[in-house]
Formats: sequence, C-alpha cells, structure tokens
Amino acid sequence: MSFIAIGINHQSAPVAIRERVAFPPASLAGALKAYAKATGQGELVILSTCNRTEIFANSEQTSVMELSSWLAKLHNLELHDLENYLYSHEKQHAIEHLMRVACGLDSLILGEPQILGQVKQAFSEAKHVGTVSGKFEKIFQTTFAVAKKVRTQTDIGANAVSVAFAAVQLAKQIFANLSRSHVMLIGAGETIELVAKHLSDFDLKKVTVANRTLSNAQNLANSLNVESEAITISEIPEKLVHADIIISSTASALPILGKGMVSSALKNRKHKPMLMIDLAVPRDIENEVDDLDEVFLYTVDDLQHIVQQNVANREQAAQEAQAIIQEQVAQLLLWQKQHKKIDLIKAYRDDADTIRQSLQERAMAKLSAGEDAQKVLEEFSHKMAQTMMHAPTKALQQAIANPNKKAIDLLEDVFVGQSGRKNK
Repeated sequence: MSFIAIGINHQSAPVAIRERVAFPPASLAGALKAYAKATGQGELVILSTCNRTEIFANSEQTSVMELSSWLAKLHNLELHDLENYLYSHEKQHAIEHLMRVACGLDSLILGEPQILGQVKQAFSEAKHVGTVSGKFEKIFQTTFAVAKKVRTQTDIGANAVSVAFAAVQLAKQIFANLSRSHVMLIGAGETIELVAKHLSDFDLKKVTVANRTLSNAQNLANSLNVESEAITISEIPEKLVHADIIISSTASALPILGKGMVSSALKNRKHKPMLMIDLAVPRDIENEVDDLDEVFLYTVDDLQHIVQQNVANREQAAQEAQAIIQEQVAQLLLWQKQHKKIDLIKAYRDDADTIRQSLQERAMAKLSAGEDAQKVLEEFSHKMAQTMMHAPTKALQQAIANPNKKAIDLLEDVFVGQSGRKNK
C-alpha cells in the first residue's frame, strides 16, 4: 500500500507554528475537496487538533514534498517556514505512526483517550467528502481495532497522569458513591477547569465554584452538566459546611482556607468527614488543617507521587501497546500483499479475456464473410497462442540473459505445467 503521513505536533513545533497550519472544523471539508480537485482523484485524511496537524495520503498520487508544499500553500505560508518542523513517514512506518497516534502513544499525555475519537472524526469527515478508498478504509478500520485492543489488553489509560485527574480519582476512591457528594471547586484557571472536566463523568449531587471574579466562576459553573452555583471567595466560609470534597487551585499568595474556618464548618456538619485537595503552589489550605481528625488533606506533592508512579505504569503499558501495533502492522502488510496478488491475477485474466474477445470477433467476422472455417480457426489459434506467449517469452529471455535462476525456475514450472496439461 502506498501510504504517507506528514505533520507537525507538540514535539516538533511550538504552538505559534501549530496554530498557523491548523484546520478549523468548518474548513476541513473544503480543504479535502480542494485537494481532490487539485490531484484529480485524491485519497486524503486530515487530522487537526490543538496539539497536531497531520495529513495521510496515497503516495501513488503525491509525494512528501508535494504534500508539504500543498499544506504550506493552503495556509499562505512558504515551505521553508514549515520544513524545519515537519516530519514524514512512508509505507509501513506511516501506518505504524497512525496506529501510535490513535492509541495515544504519541500524545502530550501518554495514553490519553480523546485522540482516538479525533482520528475517527477525521476519517469520517474524509469518507463523507469522498477522499477515502477501500484500501484507506482498511488501514483506518484496522487502526481503530488496534486502538480498542490496546485499551482492553493494556493499562495505557488506567492510571491518572495529571494532578487534576489524580485528584478526581482520589475522590472516587475515598467516596465510593460520588452521586451523593457536594464538590466545591476553588479557582477557575486551567487546572480547576481540567478537574471540572474529569468530574463531568460522574453524576454529582452538586458543584459549587468559588472565584475572586464571580463571572469567571459563573462561566465554569454553567459548563457543568450537574446542579451548580457560583460564589465569590468571600462566600466560602458560609458555603463550606455543605462541601464534602474541596479541590482548590488559585494563584493566591496566602492561604484561603484556615484551620479555624474548616473547624467551624466541621462542627456545623456534625463532624461529617471532608476530603480537601490542595493543588496550589503556594498552598491554598493551611497545613494545620491536616491536624483536624475529620479532614483528609492532600497536597499537590502527594498527588505528584501518584502521578509519577502512574507514568511509569503507562510507560510499561506503552511498550505492550507497541508490540500489539507492530504485530497488527505485519498482519495488515500481509493482507495488502495477498490483496495485491489477487489484483494481479485478476488483471492478468481480464487482459487475457480482452485478447480472446478481440481475436474471436475478428474470426467471427471472417466466417461471416464466407472464409474457409478451418483456415480461420487455425489463424485464430495461432494468434491466440502467439499473443498469450509474448510476455512470458520476453520475461524468460530477460531471465536467461541476466541470469536470474529463481525467475527461470518459476517460468520453467509454468511452461512444464502447461506442457503437462496439454499432453494429458
């Protein structure tokens, strides 16, 4: 299979470059159609995310250089602006790269699951536009099957590798049923947004978002799919009594939650336990809060130890995933090789049938014109034999002249086989 991939990602290019060659969702179909029109046929899949832009194409229709130039031109760039950041893969290496991407092995966060959905969406868009053939379909469907196998047979996505995800996993372990839990998120920056995103997988009782700017808190609260409310930092003391889980990450220079505030909330909660996770540096929660019996307090350092161990676990799983990918690539290449042989046989038979029909039509025309039937039949059989033996005879002559023992042996087997059948 002639398959190539070019692209840039978070490892090869800074965001300033990546954003210049990104494909907004609304422009993707137009780009695919433009490529198909420019090439006259075109097999193409474009994957564009915040961390990568990659193009998968048929190398029989284009080359790495042509594809790179097309990408640059489409985004009003000179190729030299991109070439230092672009990488490329061809044939089986391109297939292996696609599988690694779909399995999350090439992601910023090793094993992250979102990329598989993005690859599927890219393939679906290309198929809808018409830039996917049967062979491309086979490669991508095999890729999706490999990604599923990696997810089910390894622990590539089983462990938290960000403090935000680790915080949510910790809450899940301590509170067996999060649907009964009231969560308070303090802050509205990137870390808290990521925590909120991970929490969205659970049916929480309620979420309270606290921030110095109420509008920021309200925006985050509105993005949640559970009952939520937005409050200011100053309202935390009166709302803290209702919170079972508190996760905080602000840029405050001083602690936001002190021992006295938390102790007061615990009394009003009738000493019902609280889980407090402080992801901030400097810390948002006073260290003395850990002295309270009903509080389980974890800092970002506690979670970092969990993350480091989980990263090691994922790296081991990544090695297992790579073995699965290599096995599947080998199987796909074998299928392609067998499919190519079938195509070759079909083409040979079709060509022979075309020759037969042409010679038969000429013979029938001569018979209709009243020519001697025996003479016409002899001419037909002679021309048929000469035409069909032309290519094999030429191949045998070239093999003898070179010489090529394997080719000679193969052709000898063919000719002896034909002779044997004839003499039976």
